[in-house]
Amino acid sequence: MNASKRALILAFAFLGAGAACAQADNFPARPITIVVAYPAGGTSDAQVRMIQDKLGKLLGQPIIVENKAGASGAIGAQYVARSKADGYTLLYPNTGVLITPLVNDKAGYDALKDFKPITLVTTVPMVLVASKSVPGNSLADFLQYARSQPKGILYASAGATSFGHIASVRFAEMAGIKVEHVPYKGEANTTLAVRSGEVQMLLTTPSSAMLGQVQQGNIKMLGVGTAKPSPLLPGVPTINKTVPGFTSEIWFGLLAPAGTPDAVVTKINAAVKTVMADEAIRAKLLPTGAAPQTSTPAEFAKLMKDDSAQLREVITKQGIKAE
Repeated sequence: MNASKRALILAFAFLGAGAACAQADNFPARPITIVVAYPAGGTSDAQVRMIQDKLGKLLGQPIIVENKAGASGAIGAQYVARSKADGYTLLYPNTGVLITPLVNDKAGYDALKDFKPITLVTTVPMVLVASKSVPGNSLADFLQYARSQPKGILYASAGATSFGHIASVRFAEMAGIKVEHVPYKGEANTTLAVRSGEVQMLLTTPSSAMLGQVQQGNIKMLGVGTAKPSPLLPGVPTINKTVPGFTSEIWFGLLAPAGTPDAVVTKINAAVKTVMADEAIRAKLLPTGAAPQTSTPAEFAKLMKDDSAQLREVITKQGIKAE
């Protein structure tokens, strides 16, 4: 390559870098769309709508929430993955974004390669509840009962390949109990199933309806999946106190298409951190069971990578596939 061609290539490179910097400096110059890959009214949708106004004011542009539900979140994830990498189209996923491509070869996206992590936003702990027909009131009592059942026990989930399904399989393996999966449509039905005694166990996120059933004595709260006691559920012991090493939480966060400029990601990250430190926002989130918990892009990327590896191990070992 002669000197003139080399100089021309370097000139274009500098021009490209300059354009990217200018784009980041002017960001955002128009409204930002946050895609929720689930129906309106769900947990992901509710969380985004709690923060959209404050986030928009900080960034100086409106935040538009767009629901693109279907295919266990794959439709919304595909849409964002294929969008222009400029920071104007983002995804608000939960841990399920990692599961779908692991159980479905036709998911249409790679959770670790097709997105650029911006920040973790909240975490919601999984809780273990049992039917009141099960003897005892502690997790140790429950495990003793489960191990005494020759055919094992029944557990509910909000559907095959849901996070609750996979987390329950992992819990059963680590606890040394035999279980049989009974999938339902949605979390509300799983609460009814454990209340009625159709199933003996449910590992899920806490809802106001479920906590109400616990307070009324209709189902038993046995443990929470956080590493340390959760301030959201005072007095509830951690599962890992009885089953060492077991933790289970669902996270929610913000992702951009791969290739989005670092400066744009940094600007959004800083704005989200400010929003999540707002006491009014925290006061809205905490009653829903969500703990505000932001991160750096690198920390979020590591969390996604580690969780994906853990989920892949369980899914592969158990042969879990989308129906």
